[in-house]
Amino acid sequence: MKTVFVQPERCVGCKQCEIACAVEHSQSKDLFKAVFESPKPKPRIQVGPGIYLNSSFPNKCRHCDPAPCMAVCPTAAINRTPDREIVLIDGNKCISCAMCAMVCPFDVIRYYETADALKGKIVALKCDHCVDRQSRGLEPACVEVCKVNALLFGDINELARSSSSQLAKAVSVAAASVPPEPAHLPENFQAWRKFGETVSKLNER
Repeated sequence: MKTVFVQPERCVGCKQCEIACAVEHSQSKDLFKAVFESPKPKPRIQVGPGIYLNSSFPNKCRHCDPAPCMAVCPTAAINRTPDREIVLIDGNKCISCAMCAMVCPFDVIRYYETADALKGKIVALKCDHCVDRQSRGLEPACVEVCKVNALLFGDINELARSSSSQLAKAVSVAAASVPPEPAHLPENFQAWRKFGETVSKLNER
């Protein structure tokens, strides 16, 4: 199963992924022309700012299986592609009831007017894993534009294994930099040792 794997510890909050996502889902596919489009293209990924540098978090649809949003949609506007396991929203079937947003465990569904639905209609919007780009052999736009590898695209098990290996190396380096704690005897043990030393001195007298 291929997916976009998020490494939040690498994210610097530059929001390049948001811009690339919006441009990819624009009518013109051009940054400068997209600014003047109506409706304005919206990103399907949201980068939440962190308190410190490298603590931002790019949040996007995980395409859950089973998908709660798909289960509660009363108009069957949300479906899954059988080949790529991507959960998609049909804006023309969406009635903006917000049921999908209520049950989404990751709060990634937004509501905007889009060029794909009827003019003036506000519909549910979320990541579609750049299904058009994938059909052309390209990776999602957010991944392509990320310069710090906070977003990776590939097999979920391989990406998780690689991330786990990097984490293990980081922990190993951090553990090696901490000097070993000197061994301390329990207080009651030291008290008994002093008592023994005192008794020994008394016996010597």
